[in-house]
Amino acid sequence: MEKYIKINKISDISNGKWSLLSQEIKKGSLIIYPTDTVYGLGAIVTNEQSINNVYLAKSRSFSSPLIALLSSVDKVEEVANVSDKNRELLKKLAKAFWPGALTVILKRKKHIPSIMVSGGDTIGVRIPNLDLAIKIIDLAGGILATTSANISGEATPKSYDELSETIKSKVDILIDSGECKLGEASTIIDLTSDVPKILRKGAISIEEIEKIIGRVGWLIWKLQGLILEH
Repeated sequence: MEKYIKINKISDISNGKWSLLSQEIKKGSLIIYPTDTVYGLGAIVTNEQSINNVYLAKSRSFSSPLIALLSSVDKVEEVANVSDKNRELLKKLAKAFWPGALTVILKRKKHIPSIMVSGGDTIGVRIPNLDLAIKIIDLAGGILATTSANISGEATPKSYDELSETIKSKVDILIDSGECKLGEASTIIDLTSDVPKILRKGAISIEEIEKIIGRVGWLIWKLQGLILEH
């Protein structure tokens, strides 16, 4: 199939083309696709070589984990272990913010490739608030290992036009759907410690989260390193 696909609406694409796209993703092809926040670079979670290729395409450090974008809440426990305590917190957060710009850190299932999570025991999960992204993730089986579609250290693309020629040259499939509706990274919350902790402030504020689950801690990072802890 062709590398570049322009999609304004899901109905623009025939069932046959969707089927071909699914086959490409499942065989390990790298895909750049839009989410609600920014453009993502994804690969099927079950193919370690493809995940390795994501890191190589971005010139990304293998110490920086990828996250799993999901098509539905019931996919969470395919990639993560959810304790009884976290189940209640996750239920509240999912009801309030999913689909949407909240990434939740949980303990990973053992079958998740170590390379995807930088050898750690946790995994970030999110459900994007964009029908086209959900459709593409569904084509991969409901789970797509994803990171932002930029060379590490460069600006994060908020539209197809902001994608660099370098990153586009390193993938197999390009999905063009114009601008992302949020254009801002997701907020990241870690549920694996005693107190839920914000690791990155993004499109959802700490105040919004505390209205749903009560007081949270925070450990905010920028590219230059740790800037604030609470």
